Amino acid sequence: MKRKDFLKAASPLFLLLANGNIVKAGNELQSFLGKKKRLRFAIASDLHYGQEKTDYDNFLKTVITKINAAHVVQPFDFCMLNGDIVHNDPKHYPAAKALIEQLKMKWYVTPGNHDQVTAEQWMQIWNSPVNYTFTARETVFLAATTSDEKGKYICPNLGWMRQQLEQHQHAKNIFIIIHINPAKLTANAVDCPEFLELVKQHKNVRAILNGHDHDQDGILKRDGIPFIFDAHVGGNWGTDYKGFRIVELLDNNDVLTYIMNPDVKINSATLQV
Repeated sequence: MKRKDFLKAASPLFLLLANGNIVKAGNELQSFLGKKKRLRFAIASDLHYGQEKTDYDNFLKTVITKINAAHVVQPFDFCMLNGDIVHNDPKHYPAAKALIEQLKMKWYVTPGNHDQVTAEQWMQIWNSPVNYTFTARETVFLAATTSDEKGKYICPNLGWMRQQLEQHQHAKNIFIIIHINPAKLTANAVDCPEFLELVKQHKNVRAILNGHDHDQDGILKRDGIPFIFDAHVGGNWGTDYKGFRIVELLDNNDVLTYIMNPDVKINSATLQV
């Protein structure tokens, strides 16, 4: 499939302009297709592997296949699986991990409220802490937990976030990846005013990527901060499709993003400088 046809099969595209505005690509799509990409990644959440009375194994196999297929059309720098990898029972981690390891690109995971293991157990399973930073093509990503081992919702670790944001204050772009929305923008979100105040001080934070809310697949804003949702891969509620999101940082520093459904592109946007 050509990239042009691939994009037609996805959600409306949105641009996160470098000035913080969000616009729907619409008829301007062709101009964005020709722009050089600095970074491209996929993000999916809420796999809920092991949830009873759901086809969880097939759900995960399908999204892995679709992400790999999109990677063939145009390679991803990485794929992020943003929380609720399993559903309440750690016994499902080996099977879920075996499928995730079939991804053809570098991948990362964050914990969600249904993952319900300690930070030490998470490290043993994934060889990754619950809060960590990584860089891809000079773009900084802060991945952090928003729940404890019992599934209780918590705000991101403020001390850790402050340290990381200060350390990377000269980075051109930062994306924060956390499972639960911290701005109380949805019924299932939490309110973290100190965290939001901190993020507002760092204008190089382009967006916060959230999972958790299976019925959210768009972009919401609070205090000028874009919060980008990606629907769900598994579970028994939410949008009537199961998909994943693609995010592309363009060479002019705009961000193009859209949902794959998992074949059909919907709800795309651009964040511009």
